[in-house]
Amino acid sequence: MVTRMGARAVAEAVADPELPMLTLADLGILRDVEEDAGGRVVVTITPTYSGCPAMAAIRADLSAALRTAGYADVEVRTVLTPAWTTDWISESGKRKLAEAGIAPPGPAPARRRGPVPLTLGMPGRRVVCPVCRSDDTEELSAFGATACKALWRCRACGEPFERVKEI
Repeated sequence: MVTRMGARAVAEAVADPELPMLTLADLGILRDVEEDAGGRVVVTITPTYSGCPAMAAIRADLSAALRTAGYADVEVRTVLTPAWTTDWISESGKRKLAEAGIAPPGPAPARRRGPVPLTLGMPGRRVVCPVCRSDDTEELSAFGATACKALWRCRACGEPFERVKEI
């Protein structure tokens, strides 16, 4: 018999399809894993933003991993509130991002309750290069390979790198 902790451990180990160095738990989008007495598993996730194109892949990966682990009845639910924030990325996840050459986000800006305002502009802090650790960096593009990342370059070592934006 597989236990509830077993279902949680399986779900926590699933990798994010866009940032495969992170698990869904590292990224902070895995909200809950419940198993009822009949063996039904319900996993609750929150997308990094409401239009995240990776959600279908995440749901499929979670379902496949749990079914492979012996859970026949799996439901993956998506909840939008509270909205995900980069503050939910674990310290281990931030370290893994830096080790993969992606600058992790700093603390998310404080925000009031209600709709999340979208503000575009230069970040108010220096971004440290994940390669050489210099803070002599510049933003090349506010948009990277995914909507939650920006493209930066280090002036000290010349390396381009991605940075996860604070949300």
